[in-house]
Amino acid sequence: MNVIEGKALQVSDAIIACQLDGQGGLIPIEDKDVIHCERPCWLHLNYTHRESAEWLASTPLIPDAVRDALAGDSLRPRVNRLGDGFMITLRSVNRNSDARPEQLVAVRVFINDKLIVSTRRRKVNAIDEVLVELQNGNGPVDGGSWLVELCDVLTDHTSEFIEDLQDKIIELEEALMDQRVPARGELALLRKQLIVMRRYMTPQRDVYARLASEKLGWMDDDERRRMQEIADRLGRGLDDLAASVARTAVLADEIASIMQEAMNRRTYTMSLLAMIFLPTTFLTGLFGVNLGGIPGAENHYGFAIFCLMLVLLVAGVALWLHKRKWL
Repeated sequence: MNVIEGKALQVSDAIIACQLDGQGGLIPIEDKDVIHCERPCWLHLNYTHRESAEWLASTPLIPDAVRDALAGDSLRPRVNRLGDGFMITLRSVNRNSDARPEQLVAVRVFINDKLIVSTRRRKVNAIDEVLVELQNGNGPVDGGSWLVELCDVLTDHTSEFIEDLQDKIIELEEALMDQRVPARGELALLRKQLIVMRRYMTPQRDVYARLASEKLGWMDDDERRRMQEIADRLGRGLDDLAASVARTAVLADEIASIMQEAMNRRTYTMSLLAMIFLPTTFLTGLFGVNLGGIPGAENHYGFAIFCLMLVLLVAGVALWLHKRKWL
């Protein structure tokens, strides 16, 4: 397949439909064009749209083995080689508005030397950045550089998010040094984000390493070297994630210790108060019985004198506890 008719790439609800011009820019695809495949064509589709789903199910331009994967059945990052091309599933930090970053979005790519088909359901900002570079004339020039550029942007977004998580951990550590406990659920959410990122980025690093090791005519040695550098950079990010998980475990222990210490202080305070008022409770109980012979019952000032004695007794017990350094 050295020639593709433009109408074979016409999808009415396609997000992107263009051909790389080999100089860092793009060429729109018209219905009447006859496209020579010296440079790859790029289709970016939302597989939940009707026209896109029908094109994915029926076009002869992609192998049958990748139709289901491009239609959203593949979830975890993975790569499969298909002749001179790849079927790749990657994950990206969710940078859409009103969404949590750890709710990762997926982008699925079938790529060979003549055609790039990428699909998604939720918006992937990395795709938009690659498109902007092409529109500005500074983008990839072929399929290999397109793939490297996409993986590089995805890793940049991941690294930025990991740095944000580390900044949050530092803030929590400083707060705990001042005996300030984070809001309920804050540490749990942070740990969840770290664990989710590590779960998906570990196989994604392996995908990059696999792409760097494959020998294909449309990826030169420089592009494979850059892909290996991206894999190494993501690997360093994974090391940071592992260290951050360990730091959050220490934070959880420290929070539990602070909470236990606060509870112990409250219990100690209540015990001292009980000790202070224990003699007065005994005396009030004793003098409160309704039996004859209670001292001072006939004295007009008996109640006032009794109250004064109780105050003096409380003060005496408190002074004794203070001298013993219990209070």
